[in-house]
Amino acid sequence: MDALMAAIVLGAICQISDKTPWLAAIFADRFRSPALVVLAAVLALSFNYAIGVAAGLAVTALLTPEARLLLLALALMLAGAGTGFRFKRPDALDGWRTGPAFTSIAGLAIMAFGDRMQFVVAALAGRSTLPWAAMVGAVIGGTAVNVVAVALGEAAWLRLPLKALRIAASAILLIAGVVTGLNALRLI
Repeated sequence: MDALMAAIVLGAICQISDKTPWLAAIFADRFRSPALVVLAAVLALSFNYAIGVAAGLAVTALLTPEARLLLLALALMLAGAGTGFRFKRPDALDGWRTGPAFTSIAGLAIMAFGDRMQFVVAALAGRSTLPWAAMVGAVIGGTAVNVVAVALGEAAWLRLPLKALRIAASAILLIAGVVTGLNALRLI
Protein backbone atom coordinates (compact mmCIF):
# COMPACT_ATOMS: atom_id res chain seq x y z
CA MET A 1 0.00 0.00 0.00
CA ASP A 2 2.94 2.33 0.63
CA ALA A 3 3.98 2.05 -3.02
CA LEU A 4 0.47 2.99 -4.15
CA MET A 5 0.28 6.20 -2.13
CA ALA A 6 3.87 7.20 -2.88
CA ALA A 7 3.33 6.58 -6.59
CA ILE A 8 0.12 8.64 -6.66
CA VAL A 9 1.87 11.64 -5.16
CA LEU A 10 5.08 11.20 -7.16
CA GLY A 11 3.13 10.55 -10.36
CA ALA A 12 1.31 13.86 -9.98
CA ILE A 13 4.48 15.74 -9.06
CA CYS A 14 6.42 14.33 -12.02
CA GLN A 15 3.59 14.83 -14.51
CA ILE A 16 2.93 18.45 -13.53
CA SER A 17 6.43 19.27 -14.68
CA ASP A 18 6.43 17.07 -17.81
CA LYS A 19 5.53 17.58 -21.47
CA THR A 20 2.95 14.76 -21.50
CA PRO A 21 0.07 16.85 -20.10
CA TRP A 22 0.99 19.67 -22.48
CA LEU A 23 0.68 17.25 -25.42
CA ALA A 24 -2.61 15.96 -23.97
CA ALA A 25 -3.90 19.54 -23.88
CA ILE A 26 -2.84 20.01 -27.52
CA PHE A 27 -4.65 16.82 -28.52
CA ALA A 28 -7.77 17.82 -26.58
CA ASP A 29 -7.90 21.11 -28.49
CA ARG A 30 -7.19 19.48 -31.82
CA PHE A 31 -9.45 16.44 -31.62
CA ARG A 32 -12.26 18.01 -29.57
CA SER A 33 -12.64 14.72 -27.70
CA PRO A 34 -11.47 15.11 -24.11
CA ALA A 35 -12.65 11.64 -23.06
CA LEU A 36 -10.62 10.04 -25.86
CA VAL A 37 -7.47 11.94 -24.90
CA VAL A 38 -7.87 11.06 -21.21
CA LEU A 39 -8.35 7.38 -22.11
CA ALA A 40 -5.28 7.59 -24.36
CA ALA A 41 -3.28 9.07 -21.47
CA VAL A 42 -4.39 6.27 -19.15
CA LEU A 43 -3.40 3.62 -21.70
CA ALA A 44 -0.08 5.30 -22.52
CA LEU A 45 0.87 5.77 -18.88
CA SER A 46 -0.23 2.23 -18.00
CA PHE A 47 1.91 0.77 -20.78
CA ASN A 48 4.98 2.78 -19.83
CA TYR A 49 4.70 2.24 -16.10
CA ALA A 50 4.12 -1.50 -16.58
CA ILE A 51 7.47 -1.56 -18.38
CA GLY A 52 8.92 0.29 -15.39
CA VAL A 53 7.55 -2.31 -12.97
CA ALA A 54 8.94 -5.19 -15.03
CA ALA A 55 12.35 -3.54 -15.26
CA GLY A 56 12.32 -2.70 -11.58
CA LEU A 57 11.54 -6.28 -10.59
CA ALA A 58 14.29 -7.62 -12.85
CA VAL A 59 16.94 -5.24 -11.52
CA THR A 60 16.03 -5.15 -7.85
CA ALA A 61 15.95 -8.94 -7.56
CA LEU A 62 19.73 -8.66 -7.56
CA LEU A 63 19.92 -5.96 -4.88
CA THR A 64 19.93 -5.88 -1.09
CA PRO A 65 17.17 -3.92 0.68
CA GLU A 66 19.58 -1.04 1.33
CA ALA A 67 20.62 -0.96 -2.32
CA ARG A 68 16.94 -0.92 -3.35
CA LEU A 69 16.40 2.10 -1.13
CA LEU A 70 19.48 3.76 -2.61
CA LEU A 71 18.09 3.08 -6.10
CA LEU A 72 14.88 4.85 -5.09
CA ALA A 73 16.92 7.76 -3.71
CA LEU A 74 18.84 7.97 -6.98
CA ALA A 75 15.62 7.86 -9.00
CA LEU A 76 14.12 10.67 -6.92
CA MET A 77 17.24 12.84 -7.12
CA LEU A 78 17.59 12.35 -10.88
CA ALA A 79 13.89 13.12 -11.31
CA GLY A 80 14.34 16.28 -9.25
CA ALA A 81 17.43 17.32 -11.18
CA GLY A 82 15.66 16.87 -14.50
CA THR A 83 12.42 18.52 -13.45
CA GLY A 84 13.59 22.09 -13.07
CA PHE A 85 14.59 22.61 -16.70
CA ARG A 86 12.46 24.55 -19.15
CA PHE A 87 11.33 22.65 -22.19
CA LYS A 88 9.97 23.55 -25.60
CA ARG A 89 6.51 22.84 -26.95
CA PRO A 90 6.05 19.18 -27.82
CA ASP A 91 5.54 18.23 -31.45
CA ALA A 92 1.77 18.28 -32.05
CA LEU A 93 2.15 15.38 -34.52
CA ASP A 94 0.13 17.27 -37.12
CA GLY A 95 1.69 15.16 -39.86
CA TRP A 96 0.31 11.93 -38.44
CA ARG A 97 -2.70 10.76 -40.44
CA THR A 98 -3.58 7.88 -38.14
CA GLY A 99 -6.76 9.24 -36.57
CA PRO A 100 -7.37 10.76 -33.16
CA ALA A 101 -7.31 7.51 -31.13
CA PHE A 102 -4.06 6.08 -32.44
CA THR A 103 -2.33 9.47 -32.59
CA SER A 104 -3.29 10.21 -28.99
CA ILE A 105 -2.31 6.81 -27.60
CA ALA A 106 0.93 6.46 -29.56
CA GLY A 107 1.93 10.11 -29.18
CA LEU A 108 1.41 10.13 -25.43
CA ALA A 109 3.08 6.73 -25.03
CA ILE A 110 6.14 7.92 -26.93
CA MET A 111 6.20 11.15 -24.91
CA ALA A 112 6.04 9.24 -21.60
CA PHE A 113 8.50 6.49 -22.57
CA GLY A 114 11.69 6.76 -20.57
CA ASP A 115 10.48 9.70 -18.51
CA ARG A 116 11.57 10.26 -14.93
CA MET A 117 8.46 8.68 -13.46
CA GLN A 118 9.12 5.41 -15.26
CA PHE A 119 12.42 5.17 -13.39
CA VAL A 120 10.76 6.10 -10.09
CA VAL A 121 8.07 3.44 -10.69
CA ALA A 122 10.81 0.85 -11.30
CA ALA A 123 12.49 1.75 -8.00
CA LEU A 124 9.19 1.80 -6.07
CA ALA A 125 8.09 -1.54 -7.52
CA GLY A 126 11.37 -3.16 -6.55
CA ARG A 127 10.85 -2.22 -2.91
CA SER A 128 7.18 -3.15 -2.62
CA THR A 129 5.44 -6.38 -1.71
CA LEU A 130 2.77 -5.26 -4.21
CA PRO A 131 4.91 -4.06 -7.14
CA TRP A 132 1.95 -3.38 -9.43
CA ALA A 133 0.66 -0.89 -6.89
CA ALA A 134 3.48 1.41 -8.01
CA MET A 135 2.16 1.33 -11.57
CA VAL A 136 -1.45 1.84 -10.53
CA GLY A 137 -0.54 4.76 -8.27
CA ALA A 138 1.62 6.42 -10.91
CA VAL A 139 -1.17 6.08 -13.47
CA ILE A 140 -3.68 7.62 -11.04
CA GLY A 141 -1.40 10.53 -10.17
CA GLY A 142 -0.35 11.12 -13.76
CA THR A 143 -3.89 10.85 -15.06
CA ALA A 144 -5.11 13.44 -12.55
CA VAL A 145 -2.68 15.98 -14.00
CA ASN A 146 -3.53 15.01 -17.59
CA VAL A 147 -7.26 15.40 -16.88
CA VAL A 148 -6.62 18.96 -15.74
CA ALA A 149 -4.55 19.67 -18.86
CA VAL A 150 -7.21 18.21 -21.13
CA ALA A 151 -9.97 20.17 -19.38
CA LEU A 152 -8.03 23.42 -19.63
CA GLY A 153 -6.68 23.11 -23.16
CA GLU A 154 -3.28 24.32 -24.28
CA ALA A 155 -3.78 28.08 -23.85
CA ALA A 156 -5.09 27.81 -20.29
CA TRP A 157 -2.49 25.15 -19.40
CA LEU A 158 0.27 27.52 -20.44
CA ARG A 159 -1.20 30.30 -18.27
CA LEU A 160 -0.57 28.18 -15.17
CA PRO A 161 2.59 29.06 -13.21
CA LEU A 162 4.44 26.15 -14.80
CA LYS A 163 7.91 27.49 -13.99
CA ALA A 164 7.04 27.76 -10.30
CA LEU A 165 5.45 24.32 -10.38
CA ARG A 166 8.58 22.82 -12.01
CA ILE A 167 10.83 24.45 -9.40
CA ALA A 168 8.62 23.25 -6.54
CA ALA A 169 8.45 19.73 -8.00
CA SER A 170 12.21 19.71 -8.43
CA ALA A 171 12.77 20.77 -4.82
CA ILE A 172 10.33 18.18 -3.46
CA LEU A 173 11.91 15.37 -5.48
CA LEU A 174 15.48 16.39 -4.57
CA ILE A 175 14.67 16.64 -0.85
CA ALA A 176 12.83 13.31 -0.90
CA GLY A 177 15.78 11.72 -2.70
CA VAL A 178 18.35 13.08 -0.25
CA VAL A 179 16.29 12.00 2.78
CA THR A 180 15.73 8.55 1.27
CA GLY A 181 19.44 8.22 0.49
CA LEU A 182 20.46 9.25 4.00
CA ASN A 183 17.95 6.75 5.37
CA ALA A 184 19.38 3.99 3.15
CA LEU A 185 22.86 4.77 4.45
CA ARG A 186 21.45 4.80 8.00
CA LEU A 187 22.63 8.34 8.60
CA ILE A 188 19.19 9.44 9.79
